[in-house]
Amino acid sequence: MTDQPVRPRRADARANEDKLLAAAAQAFARDGAAATLKQIAKDAGVGIGTLYRRFPTREQLVDATYRYETSRLAGRTSALLGELPADRALRSWMSEVLDYLATKHGMADTLKSLLRGDEQLSSRTREQLTGAVEEFRLAGIAQGVIRQDVPSGDILAALAGVTLATGAVSQREQAERLLDLLMDGITSSETWRGRRRQSV
Repeated sequence: MTDQPVRPRRADARANEDKLLAAAAQAFARDGAAATLKQIAKDAGVGIGTLYRRFPTREQLVDATYRYETSRLAGRTSALLGELPADRALRSWMSEVLDYLATKHGMADTLKSLLRGDEQLSSRTREQLTGAVEEFRLAGIAQGVIRQDVPSGDILAALAGVTLATGAVSQREQAERLLDLLMDGITSSETWRGRRRQSV
């Protein structure tokens, strides 16, 4: 008996999944634990049956949304570096991290259970985000705008500290100020500091 070839997923099925995951990320960031699967399906423009066929349980949707958002965030480096100098690209990415964490907080209870049961998921997340920071760091070193003596792991740890200290939505402005201070510590660019002085 020969193995049956694996049929590729239809383009519309992939598109529906992407729409569902994007809608779920927005719903969890906006509504937190109160986000409903029915509303997520509505926001995605698909029927609730489509959601349940792809994600039979809320836990599976949370897991997929977390992976989707992590990969999306880690994959933003090329686009940002193509538009901005490395120091400004990294700073913009840090603000996107705050948005990412708003989604993560919105599904915190379910996500904690998933992460406790899957150490590889936590490790993979750290690898992806550290890799993204390293891309910004190396580009910044090449451009002469980021210090060579600050490892990417330290930058990510400092960023995590900012997010832990300012996790509430009402603290967003404070979080942005702290990110500017973090950038002051890792940049070697007088241009960055000049922009900071002008914005104060």
